[in-house]
Amino acid sequence: MTKLEQLDILMSGVGGQGIILASDILCDAAMSDGYDVKKSDSLGMSQRGGSVLSHVRIGEKVFSPLIQRGGADILISFEKLEGARNVHFLKHNGTAIVNDYAIAPLMVSAGRQKYPDDDVIRTLLASRAGRSFLVDAQGIATDLGNPRVVNLIMLGFLSAFLPLKQETWKEHITHRVPQRYVQLNLDAFAMGMKKGVEGRQHHDS
Repeated sequence: MTKLEQLDILMSGVGGQGIILASDILCDAAMSDGYDVKKSDSLGMSQRGGSVLSHVRIGEKVFSPLIQRGGADILISFEKLEGARNVHFLKHNGTAIVNDYAIAPLMVSAGRQKYPDDDVIRTLLASRAGRSFLVDAQGIATDLGNPRVVNLIMLGFLSAFLPLKQETWKEHITHRVPQRYVQLNLDAFAMGMKKGVEGRQHHDS
């Protein structure tokens, strides 16, 4: 891939899914590969399963950390309702990468609202996304024996769309995660990247 001039990535999900760790690794990798990077996190009630957003802007020179409505090139969501809720950040014909997994928010758990069905979520994503990918990250994580590596699977999928070196990703994953979990996280990232490459090739063929 050619070097980026500017790329805006919005990560979304709920507290406890490791979104901030994933966005930190992304920023580290991009800076190591020579890009200017700005990042802003919105945690909300993250400790109670509330919404989490991480704005990541990468380019030759970036002046602001916040992505405006309709400004994101890529929306990557670790939970599918959060993907639908934040699709307004995505550019028309942008890329949506969404974990095909539901975590009921408090209003749904309390029976006050209904979790939307998959057709509604797909329609919302398609209203802006030129290409959408629903990723069975939870299934891959289960196969690897640890559901907590969903964030690295999603990050690996995202990496298939970015011109960052594989060795740079490996370096910063190794630096950011506890030593005893390094290989597990590297395996999760590799599985996600494989799925991302396959998904991109299938879409573009």
